[in-house]
Amino acid sequence: MPTTSPADDARLALTAAQSGAAVVRELYGAPLARVEKSAGDFATEADLAAERTMLDLLRAARPEDAVTGEESGATGAAGTRRRWLVDPLCGTLNYTVRNMLVGVNVALRETGSGITAAATADPFHDEVFWTDGTRALLRRNGSDTVLRPSPDSRLVDLNLDPPFPAFPPARLLTAPGFAARFRPRVVSTSLALAWVAAGRRAAYVTDGGDLHESVHFAAGIALCEAAGCTVTGLDGLPPVASAGGLVAAADARTHAVLMRLIEEQRHVPSSGPGLPRTE
Repeated sequence: MPTTSPADDARLALTAAQSGAAVVRELYGAPLARVEKSAGDFATEADLAAERTMLDLLRAARPEDAVTGEESGATGAAGTRRRWLVDPLCGTLNYTVRNMLVGVNVALRETGSGITAAATADPFHDEVFWTDGTRALLRRNGSDTVLRPSPDSRLVDLNLDPPFPAFPPARLLTAPGFAARFRPRVVSTSLALAWVAAGRRAAYVTDGGDLHESVHFAAGIALCEAAGCTVTGLDGLPPVASAGGLVAAADARTHAVLMRLIEEQRHVPSSGPGLPRTE
């Protein structure tokens, strides 16, 4: 098996994200067939076509690697040390109503090393946020600049998609102290994680299970970590060891404030729609 360097893998991740983004742009606004997946969740021909393009590129460049696609599932040997994680269109509902808040994600997971290369492309602003596992960069107009997180915007993106687990991020909206320090945003795409790494968001909060190897979140987590953000699960543990959820903050202070608010809200009784009552 030929050896590859982290730089080679990072360039491939960037190219794969760009290839998927090109398909997403090309099909934007066209009438697209929908493929229903579960209640409230669906894919479109744009998702499928972008994923095919990305997988073809990855398999041609790295035929020995395994691949997991959001739409096509896992292929390749189960015990393969290297696996590419592909989310061809994050924000499908936005896309279908001609809202341009979407991302194209690709990440390489290597056993024993975690995510070693990743990229998130914004198809409509000619931007690709990418990392070789050490640096976090923004490719725009063929040039790269270093990503620099910042809490200055005070904007915190919350993932409000159901189902609602033991701690839904929606509870932060009414948490005493949240509005005094932050302003909530909901873009409904993991592109928001790249924005945390780039200093365009102060933080991102979502619920869910193990996310560090998710096709949706692996690239964004890797970008934030490489950029120097503070990233943990909702329990405060590193994503690789966490029981679930995600708090990605531009700095340790912002992260600490959010974790305190989350912990306080865990003990506040609530019986709103979809929110579990705690005694």
